[in-house]
Amino acid sequence: MAEEEHSKPSINLLKGWPNPNLLPVAQIKAASASALSDPDISTPGLLYGPDPGYQPLREGIATWLSRFYKKHMKTAIIPERICITGGASQNLACVLQVFSDPVYTKYIWMVSPTYFRVCPIFEDNAFAGRLRSVPEDEEGIDVQFLRHRLSGVDQDTSSLRARGHDSQPFRISADSHEALGNGGTKPQTLKGSQPWRKAYRHIIYAVPTFSNPSSRTMTLRRRHELVRIAREYDALVITDDVYDQLQWPSTQDANSSPNLEHALLPRLVDIDRWIDGGAERRGADGFGNVVSNASFSKIAAPGVRCGWAEGSESFILGLSKWYDGLDFPSPRTTKLPALVYQAGLTVGGAPSQAMSTFITQLLSSGELEKHIYTTLQPAYARRYKSMMTAIERYLLPLEVALPQMDRDVVGGYFLWLELPEPLNADAVAQRAKAEEHLIIGQGPLFAVYGDERKDLEQQVRVCFSWEAEENLSEGIQRLATVIRKMLRDPVSSSDSTVSRPSFPFGGC
Repeated sequence: MAEEEHSKPSINLLKGWPNPNLLPVAQIKAASASALSDPDISTPGLLYGPDPGYQPLREGIATWLSRFYKKHMKTAIIPERICITGGASQNLACVLQVFSDPVYTKYIWMVSPTYFRVCPIFEDNAFAGRLRSVPEDEEGIDVQFLRHRLSGVDQDTSSLRARGHDSQPFRISADSHEALGNGGTKPQTLKGSQPWRKAYRHIIYAVPTFSNPSSRTMTLRRRHELVRIAREYDALVITDDVYDQLQWPSTQDANSSPNLEHALLPRLVDIDRWIDGGAERRGADGFGNVVSNASFSKIAAPGVRCGWAEGSESFILGLSKWYDGLDFPSPRTTKLPALVYQAGLTVGGAPSQAMSTFITQLLSSGELEKHIYTTLQPAYARRYKSMMTAIERYLLPLEVALPQMDRDVVGGYFLWLELPEPLNADAVAQRAKAEEHLIIGQGPLFAVYGDERKDLEQQVRVCFSWEAEENLSEGIQRLATVIRKMLRDPVSSSDSTVSRPSFPFGGC
């Protein structure tokens, strides 16, 4: 029996990569050839670009997103609301460099479970020990919990309000890091003064649509509430909007094309643009309270290392200045700790400039949208259906549960499973790997560093994007085999060792 088990090929339901068969190799090859064969494109593409990024790509993204989100738009997106980035993870560090301050910014509030790779980015920006979990329910982020924690977290806020310092959101002042020590009244900060920057009092991180890892989608009501809370408490909401285009009907026949060409819901950045007068409403500073952090990794290929950010024009101007680096203060003049600068170095010129010319060709030719609607959506719909069918057949009878089972539209890369009592996620993952050659993501891997929640110990993540399609059902069957064995032997089902994630591969 042992020999038979060890002869099984490994199945990896942890790895959050696209299957190689879904990469648009031919399209990227044609796009790069087209860009490089035209000197009017290749010459600027191979030189340093402007701070906000390659202008034709900014225009192309604005046009494409206006079309995709048009049901939720009052006016079209303009290129000035967009800057090009080196991808969502890199840009998260850039946003923190410009719009947070290690002293003035109090806490990082993270929807839990969270994408495990963002915790080190926040810690590298001097927020170690100040990451805070916010639970989810069936509507997404628990805004009541968040409001309660925000209202009681910082006694200094009340003191500053009494002195008149939050009638306008605070902008970073070069001498303010000395103010409190000298009996002054300005909030203490470390970063230098620039007219295109500001420090937010709090940072909130979320993946609102088809979340990684929980697969949940935040409801429209919760999105409105979150924007209003962010405005009330001077918070910046950073949303990873990387799965929005990967959507399909939950009941769609696996052999037919879902072809959903419009967004299910508005993004939080869209809501911040128009709700209650928008980011430029009377009395506001114009920076807004939401930035959309997006990437071509999930809809083209991770290796392109190219993405974009969208926010108010003032916010995007400030973010693009970081990429220029010429006006950014040095550690010598601002007394910043070295680690704050290690989190992301100013580079000069636009990020991903050459790749931006290739992506522009993909967009302008219509090949990117064609790839999304005729390849990715149908393929992921089939994969999702295959895994869900197996879950319904093999796991639900074992009292395994999933969130938001009543959704009409689903998407993304992942499914989130709640294990029956008394099973422990770490123990299940360990036995699945040892006995069934199956790799899954145990819940504690997706905990917020320093504020881990106990319920994650009974939850696991499985991914349907990477493995060969025929292996998805087999992987779920193997997981069911392990769960069934452990339910029969409850003594061993709670043995586990929890540690921070360490993976031999990148990605999600």
